[in-house]
Amino acid sequence: MTIRLIATDLDGTLLDSSPAVTPRTRAALDAARARGIHVVPVTARQPIGLRAIAADAGFDGWALCGNGAYAIHLADGRMLFAEELPPDTIRALAEALRSSIPGLLFASVREGGETFVAQHGYAEVADYSDHKRDPLTMGGVPLDHVLAAPTLKLVIRHPELTPTVLYDTLRDLGLSGFEATLSGAPFVEVMAEGVTKATGLARLCAHLGVARSDVIAFGDALNDVEMLRWAGHGVAMAGADDVVRDAADEIARSNDDDGVARVIERMLG
Repeated sequence: MTIRLIATDLDGTLLDSSPAVTPRTRAALDAARARGIHVVPVTARQPIGLRAIAADAGFDGWALCGNGAYAIHLADGRMLFAEELPPDTIRALAEALRSSIPGLLFASVREGGETFVAQHGYAEVADYSDHKRDPLTMGGVPLDHVLAAPTLKLVIRHPELTPTVLYDTLRDLGLSGFEATLSGAPFVEVMAEGVTKATGLARLCAHLGVARSDVIAFGDALNDVEMLRWAGHGVAMAGADDVVRDAADEIARSNDDDGVARVIERMLG
């Protein structure tokens, strides 16, 4: 295939378990860029989390954050698009889910991913690795404040229950008007209706004039499934769940064995 754009998830995919960009992975990304290929991180992370590894990966162009909810240019901060959940939708979702599961905690990502509004008690159960933010900086507000404004991503977690339990319960409620997914983080992630990594990638490719058939995508988690199916060539990482592997055209070696780099090297010849 002709490759004009590489779309890659980060955690569990491009980054090793440290998590870091290995020298081999950086060399592969640089080789692709030297041939004029766009290299685009497509991640659940917000810009603050991308900045932590951008220099090591050589990311300085377009990035898709919040599971495809918005596209931001890392060099100058331009926003190509942003899809937000309206307050009425997230309030209805939160009310219905809280009636089924007591003790839930919520947080809202706003304003180009730069603002993080957390409910009282959220910071106490969070680690730095969850959002690439120091929990001591999260503060805490009443739930009504979390749900009062449009959000790029609503985060739902519980001090004891697993994200899978929360996700399954949310799906069983039969609500509509939003998209929910899991990224491997300890919470459920909710975006605007119709938003996935695939929809964000399609919009960015249209802007760049890149055909779907010329895109290779890498991922390892549930939130990558639509992107792997959409891309001209989808690559799942070794160890990914069956639903992710089934969505892909190829299974790469693990993120700790430079799986992404190996595929890029082969594709570039």
